[in-house]
Amino acid sequence: MQAPLLTPALGPALKRWRLVHRVKQSHAAELFNVNQSTISRWESGTQAMEPAERARAEALLSARLDAAADHALARLVNESPRPLHLVCDITHRLLACSSRRATEFGAPLSTLLGRSLWRYATPEIAGKEAMLEDIGWRDALAPPSLEFVTGTNDSQLVPIAHSLCRWTRLTLSDGTSARLVETLC
Repeated sequence: MQAPLLTPALGPALKRWRLVHRVKQSHAAELFNVNQSTISRWESGTQAMEPAERARAEALLSARLDAAADHALARLVNESPRPLHLVCDITHRLLACSSRRATEFGAPLSTLLGRSLWRYATPEIAGKEAMLEDIGWRDALAPPSLEFVTGTNDSQLVPIAHSLCRWTRLTLSDGTSARLVETLC
């Protein structure tokens, strides 16, 4: 059974994106066709986005590997001898993957790159994802990594074995967030 995809609060990510790109709230308000005070409330978490606004924000804030530094990060992930992969922190789209991790997949890596891996999440992964807002995962001062034990799934395409897992939040050069997913043992 597929875990429902949780919708993270995008306010902290929007604020980080604005700061990296030196965009004032008033200009962000123009981009979203809302008032500046609405941007302020989104960023502070006192107002939720409407579905259309959320879709626009997700498109803006989804991690992309555009800059040279981001390509270098992807190369490090791809060349790592350890079982790890890099996903967008918001959409769970696969951005990069070590060859050791790719050998675990029941499909060619090329068919999984750019696609969300959320449908393969175990109940333990879904539970940790649900806790991220409570621990301030997307806040600048939050701990950058989280370790937990995950159970198994029944997937042949992206099998997950009982293991110790570490998530590390990384900010890409454009201010978007990626998550390094490592199997520790």
